[in-house]
Amino acid sequence: MIYQNAMLFNERFDLVRADLETEGAGIRRIGASLDGGDAADCTGCLLVPGFVDLHIHGCRGADTCDATREALETMASFLLTKGVTSFCPTTMTVSEEEICRALRNVQGCMARPVRGARILGVNMEGPFLSEKRRGAQKAAYVREPDFDSFRRWFDGCGGIVKLVDIAPERPGAESFVRQAAPLCTVSLAHSEAGYEEASRAFSWGISHVTHLCNAMTGFAHRAPGAVGAALDSDTVRAELICDGLHIHPAALRILFRALGEDRTIVISDAMRAAGQADGPSELGGQPVFVKDGQARLADGTLAGSTANLHQELKNLVAFGVPLRQAVKSVSLNPARALREEGRVGSLAPGKLADFVALDARSLDIRFVVKDGRLAVKEGVLLEP
Repeated sequence: MIYQNAMLFNERFDLVRADLETEGAGIRRIGASLDGGDAADCTGCLLVPGFVDLHIHGCRGADTCDATREALETMASFLLTKGVTSFCPTTMTVSEEEICRALRNVQGCMARPVRGARILGVNMEGPFLSEKRRGAQKAAYVREPDFDSFRRWFDGCGGIVKLVDIAPERPGAESFVRQAAPLCTVSLAHSEAGYEEASRAFSWGISHVTHLCNAMTGFAHRAPGAVGAALDSDTVRAELICDGLHIHPAALRILFRALGEDRTIVISDAMRAAGQADGPSELGGQPVFVKDGQARLADGTLAGSTANLHQELKNLVAFGVPLRQAVKSVSLNPARALREEGRVGSLAPGKLADFVALDARSLDIRFVVKDGRLAVKEGVLLEP
């Protein structure tokens, strides 16, 4: 199939007018005035790479820690309608038994793929966190870094863990990071670490920061904190929840400008209430109350979000973040963080044909292609 007459971000993320041809599950070529096959007119469309959500706990009433195929299929199907073609189901700080069940379930759903978005692997948010900065993580299961436990989980699920979180100020953190970094991306998260501690942790091998500004020491002119350490780094990538609630729009503009277009990663951090009406819900074994789309514990602590990457992309453009950086932050940058940029994250010959056709003016989704097949049209999931 040839998708003609569109504007698209090519593999260098230059915005060009070009046609895109798919062959099987992949992209065959991109260029001007392509012919030789069935064609779809994309006049008025902006073609962007399929979105990659590397941090999502749940949506549509389902959660990663439900540890069922039905839950992951519910998540994957909903996400694809929002332009997310690849994602990492994300665990919470729960019991060891629950973590093991969730990991094995994801492993099974990768071996026999579910309907909807592609599962790239697991993001482990916890349990190696700071109790003081645990946010909506359950205190009873927070523990000190333990590489032997992590290695047992990692090997037990066939090495599908793509990212693991750690509070680097905790005893044993350095040894953990140095051993885990060759296996997957290690992220600073839910941490009391100040600027100096966070900077040292980056030298050990931490290359990522989980939901920057949330559940960590903030930036102040005499105490730059973990946020300042991330901004001061040249290489560390940072996740940002761009719902306008977790971070003020003006702060988002500043952060995107300071981090630059290669180090910003948009995440949803969505929980099971995403895609549903307000009301009671649950996250990590704790009751959550959703009002006006805001998910909070009983004490008012934010408990993830009800956002999705497509809405956050539109938010960023409305907030004044350049479209190119916003698109890169929902596609190539998360793919790089997961070490998956060789097959997803950008539009280039040889990569998987995952892309989203946005209305060039409104940025609304017209259709979604995954693995070279039309998967979503007008918000309806078509994929068998």
